[in-house]
Parts: sequence; structure tokens; C-alpha cells
Amino acid sequence: MYNRSWQDWISYFLFGDGETYDRLGIWWQLVVSGILFIGLVLLAVVAYYFVHKVLLRLCKRLVKLTKNEWDDALMCSRLFKWLAMLVPVALFWHLSPYVFDEGSKVSAVGMVIRAGSEILLVVLILLLINSVLNVIDRVYQNYDVSRELPIKSFFQVLKIILTLVGIIFIVSTIIGKSPLLLFSGLGAMTAIMMLVFKDSILGFVAGIQLSANKLVARGDWIEMPKFGADGEVLEVALTTVKVRNWDKTITTIPTYSLIADSFKNWRGMSQSGVRRIKRSLFLDMGTVKFLDDEMLVRLKKVSLLDDYFLKKEEEIEQWNTERQVTAGDIVNARAMTNVGTFRAYVNEYLKGHPKISQTNTILVRLLQADEHGVPLEIYVFTNDNNWIEYERIQSDIFDHLLAVMEEFDLGVFQSPSGSDVLTLRGD
Repeated sequence: MYNRSWQDWISYFLFGDGETYDRLGIWWQLVVSGILFIGLVLLAVVAYYFVHKVLLRLCKRLVKLTKNEWDDALMCSRLFKWLAMLVPVALFWHLSPYVFDEGSKVSAVGMVIRAGSEILLVVLILLLINSVLNVIDRVYQNYDVSRELPIKSFFQVLKIILTLVGIIFIVSTIIGKSPLLLFSGLGAMTAIMMLVFKDSILGFVAGIQLSANKLVARGDWIEMPKFGADGEVLEVALTTVKVRNWDKTITTIPTYSLIADSFKNWRGMSQSGVRRIKRSLFLDMGTVKFLDDEMLVRLKKVSLLDDYFLKKEEEIEQWNTERQVTAGDIVNARAMTNVGTFRAYVNEYLKGHPKISQTNTILVRLLQADEHGVPLEIYVFTNDNNWIEYERIQSDIFDHLLAVMEEFDLGVFQSPSGSDVLTLRGD
């Protein structure tokens, strides 16, 4: 009596004879196994609610008492949801052979339930591992090292491998063969898998190169005109890099393209704390002339030009004296021009500007004249690389220069418009 199975105990309770289970018809065996199955269902429900209600609430209370961030991410994930479902499924997988005796007429039902619970068990384990990897990735992104060494692509490769392993276990359960048999035939499928997962393999290799060489990281500003990308990197994944453009659109770039093609990374500018201004004013060539006495008197009142006039007049006088030419000889003598004086003014103005970096290049030069006039290029660096502040500084500088040019009798070139345009009318 002590070695009886569960079916014998139910049979003894119903018929008073614990040895009659094997002699019962299939319907009575279904009744006996059904009673045991209902008990198993009730046990699974109790186990689910115990894990989901009791243990989960207890964990939430413990998390509130700690100051760690990783446990908060753990509670926000679906980890405990899959864990709560895993426990009853594991009970079904382990106890179903005892509910439907293998030697009875209803053993086929038990085999189906066990196989189904085994498949569901594999799926839940994969989901559980996937949640753990997602939690690790979210916690890792809170650290600064995640910007230079993203691990999302490595986790995605690991997820693919685990999924393939899980599929092999599921198929082995369905066909009733050992997983080792399927694993032994996996080598023949390598070529097909390399073709199917070509992008993943290329992305994985590219991700290693990007991380090892620190070419791109989350938070970098990159430009890649080929894909219309110009903005901040949101994510470096296995097959794609996600970029949020400045117009708030999202562009996805194949990870391997960042290795195969060229792109511009503005990280150096962001880390330097400065940003370059390289812009030109197009001067009207018809307004370029020598300084006359009236302009000289007027411009000498500009305090920024004191040193310039002092050095320039001495230099010009010495040059003319050595060559025995008078200042009135425009062809042979040297004289100051309005554009040269304006260039000196701009240079001194930028050197005294509080928002211009004095440790980097400050250059004001004339470029090759073309059909748009004479370009006066300004090449400097602002000491604030915030986009809004940078644009404000740049605009303020050129606002001032456009307004002060009139004092030097200089004009800005612009295409003919208004009354200068010839209009043809038909009859």
C-alpha cells in the first residue's frame, strides 16, 4: 500500500480497491487522471499567485528601501512576470507524468501535456534571459563608459544564439529526438545561416570595430549625408545605428556602413568646448579705395585702431622715404585703404570679444575676388559651443560688422533687384 501511485490512491478512494486502476476502461481512467489534473491546475494557480502577489510585493518593498538603481530597473522589467509564469509551467512539466500514468490508456494525453509544457518552459526561459539582458543594458547605459563602449550589439548576438538554441530544443521536443542529434547537423546549416544572418554578422563585426576604435558612441553628433543623417546618436545596435536628426526625425543607418563609408563625428568639437565660425562678407569691389584726409580723421577716433594707425603710418612713412616717393603719388607710394583698415578693425574687434576664444586661431583675410565681390573671411572659435549660444554670438558679430561697414565707406555686394531688373512686357 505504501508503494502505490497517485492513480491507485484515487482508485482506492473511488472503488475501494487500489489495484483496479489498470483494469479500468479508458473513460474511468480519464476520470481518475482528470481529478489529479484538476489538483495539478489548482496547485499551479496557487504557485502563480504566491509568486506574483506575495513574492513580488515583498520584492517591491525591499526595492523601496534601497538606493540602488539596478533593482528599480529590475522591478520595471517583465522579469517577475515571466518568473511567475515559469513556476506553474515547471510544475506541469515535472508532475504531468504522475497525473497520466505512462502505462495507462491515457498516457498519450500526458505526453501531449508534458511536451506542450516543455515547449512553453523553453520559451519562458528565453524570455526570462532576454529580460535580464535588457535590464543589464539599461543599467549599463546610466554609466559614462556606455557612450564609448556600447554593449547592445553584443547582447543582440547573444539573444540570437539563445533563440537558435531554444528553437533546436523545441524542435527536438516535437519530433521526440535528442537535441544533440540536431546540434550535430548544425554544421551543415552554417552556410545557410551565414546567408540568412549576413547583416547581423556584418553588424556584429562593425560593432566591434566601432567600439574598439571609439568611432561613434551614444550621444555623439554625426553627419552622414548619404543616409540623410544629421543629429544625435540614440542607439548603436547590432544591425542599425539610430540617429535623431535636428528636425526630430529618426534615421537608421546600417552599422556596417559606418565602417564602409565616411561620416563626420562632431565629438571633438563637443569635448573641446569651442566651435568654429568660418563665414565671409562679400564686399562690393566698387567701394574699395584709399583713405583720404577726411576718412583718416574720422577713423582715428576709433579706439580699436589706435595701435594700427600708429604702426601703419610709421611703416608707410619709412617705406616711402626709402624709395623717395611722396604720399600723393598713388601709383608708386604706399597708402592705407579702407578695406585694409576695416580688416584691422575686425581683427581687433574679435580679439576683444568676450565670447571669442583667444587661445585658438583668429584670422581675418581677403579671399579670391569673384563675380560676387571680394570675400572678407572671418575664421575664429567661440568659447561656447552650445548651438543656440553659438548662433547668437555669430549673428551679433555680423550684425555689428554689417552696420559699421558704412563708417569705412564700404558696401556689401548683393545681386541687382527692384528697379535694376529689366522687365519685358508683351503687347
